[in-house]
Amino acid sequence: MKKIYNLKKEDWKDVLRRPTQTVEAIEGLVNDIFKEVEAEGDAIIKKYTQQFDKVSLDDLLVTPAEIAEAKKTVSPGLKAAIQLAKSNIELFHKAQVTDRVEVETTNGVRCWQEKRPIQKVGLYIPGGTAPLFSTILMLAVPATIAGCKEIVLCSPPNTEGKLDPAILYTASLCGVTKIIKVGGIQAIAGMTFGTKTVPQVYKIFGPGNQYVTVAKQLATKHGVAIDMPAGPSELLVVADDSANAAFVASDLLSQAEHGVDSQVILVSTSKDMIASVEREVALQLEDLPRKEIARQAIANSKLIFVEDDQTAIDLINEYGPEHYIVCVSNEDFYLENTVNAGSVFIGNYTPESAGDYASGTNHTLPTNGYAKQYSGVNLDSFMKSMTFQKISAEGIQHIGNAIELMAEAEGLQAHKNAVTLRLNSLK
Repeated sequence: MKKIYNLKKEDWKDVLRRPTQTVEAIEGLVNDIFKEVEAEGDAIIKKYTQQFDKVSLDDLLVTPAEIAEAKKTVSPGLKAAIQLAKSNIELFHKAQVTDRVEVETTNGVRCWQEKRPIQKVGLYIPGGTAPLFSTILMLAVPATIAGCKEIVLCSPPNTEGKLDPAILYTASLCGVTKIIKVGGIQAIAGMTFGTKTVPQVYKIFGPGNQYVTVAKQLATKHGVAIDMPAGPSELLVVADDSANAAFVASDLLSQAEHGVDSQVILVSTSKDMIASVEREVALQLEDLPRKEIARQAIANSKLIFVEDDQTAIDLINEYGPEHYIVCVSNEDFYLENTVNAGSVFIGNYTPESAGDYASGTNHTLPTNGYAKQYSGVNLDSFMKSMTFQKISAEGIQHIGNAIELMAEAEGLQAHKNAVTLRLNSLK
């Protein structure tokens, strides 16, 4: 990890830059695949599955028999762990259900807001080097609570043309209605346009690599909403001498092992803590099965010393981390002044892994600085707010003249007439 001391503010942008390609570098390939999928559907999806996932598939759809077999394969211990996580995630997301909001703005003018589920949602679940069945919990559980009618899951197959048994078990447990063996750009394109096998959806959720992220952004040009531009994972830890260096190192490595384009950062007011964490990272790295991936991610990562808490919090808000761990004695200062972060983990005994799996919060979060304007996935992500109003004869008389005057001032005579006719009928 690169150690940085006495960082000048004018250098923040360069130092905090993510190790990702630009949209422009990827967009051409994504556009080409989108056009092909739109024109030729399943045949092109199978072509790119062969090219990128090294497997030829006759049928992209997961069968009930495959799900039944997967249920037998997953160990009882893992099933219990998944069920525990599901229970906590359900509790947290059910608590987000809100009642109808209703108000009479003027006598006879009644307005209210209700929420309705998005009918068709697509869930993208990364496979590859790490089949993220936990992401199914984070997406399918709130989708089910919201009442989405169609929950379509896409995930890349392995070289045997199969999905990880834990993915199939979790999808079945959480109410997914259709599971399709397709990943990458072609999966996002399939859910955008719809094919014989892949249903078209109204909104696409889920993290992915840089190609998936750009594909999701392109989907928005074709009338499909997305949760957020969620790309490679990232973590920022702020720690002082009250932190446990071994714990901090383990958290940094937990995100570094996601992928070579992940980024982890330690910000500290203690040079001793930085030195201790650096030693712990080197020690713990050697014992990781995914150490080569983590090693490359660590090469993109930083250990940053700052002189004081105010500089630290300013730097953190400028970065806008996806995951943010606070292990400092002055805890309240950081929590009160943090405005840009996806999810916050507080204290020595709150690892980021807890949020990834089983504490109950959602782990689908904004990356690449998008925490400055996006929220992480929550129950409302799967719903739309609809407004209603009902105006009585008394109500239109109260607000009618104001509407007429405003419509006339904007030069919209038909708008004015719609009110004038009603007012005249009441004379």
